[in-house]
Amino acid sequence: MQINSTAMTAMSNWMNNSAQNVANVNTDNYNATQTTITNQNDAIVAQSSQSTNGTDLTTEFTDQIAIDKSFKANVETIKTQNEMLGSLLDMKA
Repeated sequence: MQINSTAMTAMSNWMNNSAQNVANVNTDNYNATQTTITNQNDAIVAQSSQSTNGTDLTTEFTDQIAIDKSFKANVETIKTQNEMLGSLLDMKA
């Protein structure tokens, strides 16, 4: 469950960066924040860096769809783990 929660945190950071990029699409001289997701020591980590380009709305919107789907998949995994653990505890009691 720990890796799912760290993945959800990373997805939240990525979504926040993407939302900020979209919000600043018309801001002069704004450099978009690029986010990469990596696996470090059994933890999913979002690493951010400033790009030299402005915001590409096509990339941001497709990224946001992928982020949303990934976040939901991790939520479902945690729900399933919770249900399985509950069932196991019910059998022992």
